[in-house]
Amino acid sequence: MAALVFSALAVFGAAAQSPAPAAPPTGPVRLIVPFTPGTGIDLIARTVGPKLGERLGRTIVVDNRAGASGNIGTEAVVRAAPNGSTLLVSVNTLVMNRSLYPQLPFDPVKDLVPVSLTSWGQLLLVASPQSGYKSAAELIAAAKRRPGAINYASPGVGTPHHLSMELFKTTAGVFLTHIPYRGTAQAVTDLLGGQIDVMFLPIHVALPQIKAGKLAALGIGSEKRHPLLPQVPTLAEANAGKVNVDMWYGIFAPPGTSPQLVAQLNRELKDILASPEVRTAFETQGMDPASSSPEEFRRLVEQDADRWARLIKAQNITAQ
Repeated sequence: MAALVFSALAVFGAAAQSPAPAAPPTGPVRLIVPFTPGTGIDLIARTVGPKLGERLGRTIVVDNRAGASGNIGTEAVVRAAPNGSTLLVSVNTLVMNRSLYPQLPFDPVKDLVPVSLTSWGQLLLVASPQSGYKSAAELIAAAKRRPGAINYASPGVGTPHHLSMELFKTTAGVFLTHIPYRGTAQAVTDLLGGQIDVMFLPIHVALPQIKAGKLAALGIGSEKRHPLLPQVPTLAEANAGKVNVDMWYGIFAPPGTSPQLVAQLNRELKDILASPEVRTAFETQGMDPASSSPEEFRRLVEQDADRWARLIKAQNITAQ
């Protein structure tokens, strides 16, 4: 009897010393956007964020931490507590950076937990009216006649805009001179002014200028045409080769985030992304809403990382 009492007391004592399950955080949730306001990623955060906050019963704060091609904001999430209070909203620049910055103190692919895909975005190959190019075929023919004489802009080395053009160059077998900028705004200004010949731009950036006749759309880097610009052919249709440079956008959590918390966030995001309001907000900006399971998103991220790593290695592209 005494042994049973002792045993029961021992179990009770051990239970009393065991830490109680941690209460779920109740403070604000930071959605870190590793680029400046006004980008596609920023639009996603500011559209999805408030609705996610309503469902979680928590305040959402969009935190723009631009710099180093997105690496500053990304590292902040990698170092954050895995309790659901900090999330990353990013784009496929994330996986490009893995190969462009091999000395990073973290792995952008392995050190983040994929939560959900949120959308797809397309890039348009556009030309300045002063360049005279009306089609991708004309651009390719001119580039073959004058290798290096035609220039193209990007918002910076390693951006989707930059690597998309490198893929285009490789596929078409031409050489264009890269002029990197610090951001999209000045690059577009110089493109409109004729100092830049061509570049890849997201639909939401290019669309107003195309409609105003200030830019010529040569092709879309996707497998199909876009409803907002049905007259613009795919680059394959424009005889420029199969150049699919669709950009994925998605949400990630810090390493160590529990599968249960990831599953909860995934469920909430799936419902939010299916809402008509969010679909309309995305589609008017040229983005296609999408969702996925965490595992599906992880596979997409890993496959895309390998795809761009091959191009970066083949073209000997560096972040300097």
